[in-house]
Amino acid sequence: MHGYTQGKEEYVTRLRRIEGQIRGLQRMVEEDKYCIDILTQVSAATKALQSVSLGLMDEHLKHCVSDAIAKGGTEADEKIKEASDVIARLVRS
Repeated sequence: MHGYTQGKEEYVTRLRRIEGQIRGLQRMVEEDKYCIDILTQVSAATKALQSVSLGLMDEHLKHCVSDAIAKGGTEADEKIKEASDVIARLVRS
């Protein structure tokens, strides 16, 4: 079971909302809307995705990584490296 499983419906709802935002952005471009208005919506969609990412990362650390650390061994080292790598990717994006 993944750490986000209990909040899965909330994540799905948030992602569907973001999907709608992205479709709205596509429509804005197709309709030649003002650049600043499009960029404002891009920023909002980006923040929404970042919020989902942070929530998932938090759940991953609380469940998957902490469970691996409790078990110890190479799995713990792998989970910590994996979390570290994904944090680095999120920071760069």
